[in-house]
Amino acid sequence: MENYDLRAEAQVLLQGTAAKSKRSGNVPFPPEFVSAKAGQESPAPLARMIQGGQGGSVRLRLYMCITMMATSKPYDLKMPPTPRSWARLLALDPQRGPRSVSRNLKWLADSKFIKLEPRWGGPPAITLRSPAGDGRDYVRPIEQGRYIGVPVEFWTKGWVLELSPTAIALMIVLMDVLGGYSEPRYVPAEKRRLYGLSSDTWTKATKELRGHGLLSVGREPQGSFYDYERLRNLYWLTVDRLKEPPEVSPS
Repeated sequence: MENYDLRAEAQVLLQGTAAKSKRSGNVPFPPEFVSAKAGQESPAPLARMIQGGQGGSVRLRLYMCITMMATSKPYDLKMPPTPRSWARLLALDPQRGPRSVSRNLKWLADSKFIKLEPRWGGPPAITLRSPAGDGRDYVRPIEQGRYIGVPVEFWTKGWVLELSPTAIALMIVLMDVLGGYSEPRYVPAEKRRLYGLSSDTWTKATKELRGHGLLSVGREPQGSFYDYERLRNLYWLTVDRLKEPPEVSPS
């Protein structure tokens, strides 16, 4: 099956999955998933999740889909998809995809983002744990105050399949940066460090998001009138773009 056909099938499956989960509006993620705390040595959970090349791509998409699907206490999937079904949902290669899914579910469990419980006659049940990766029980971010809301169309319109893991990560980071603001924002160097995305990742992901019409970047002078004039980037996400499908070229 060609990549374009795999994606077309996956998008239909994602739409059905969201409908079955009765998911609408935004899927919430807590700030602690996106940003490390000041003085914390380990990278933020989101930055950790996208490390490892192709593995990072699969595990981030897996985790985001599990979060979208687990809508009520105890925030679990008692009868989750098989690795082969996950591979279809994520438009992965039919031969290598199931093995990649199994490896990355194990990574998520070993990293304490999920719990896997053996189930007779089927794949292990999946229970969400704290997005901080500290093994605590999952609590809906909405109940904890401020949260980052990713529109359900990110899944149902196929963006989860189209965007690279680094672009997905930067999109969520900028949703955190822009939360509560109505104008473009500058991201200070110290705040960037807490997000844990490298300069190269930031540059490539910015280009990708701009290419999809999701991000605009402006420039403004930095410093006072008497300082040497330097320009800094101001970022703005067009979140409503997620409500339309991405442009995908057949391959």
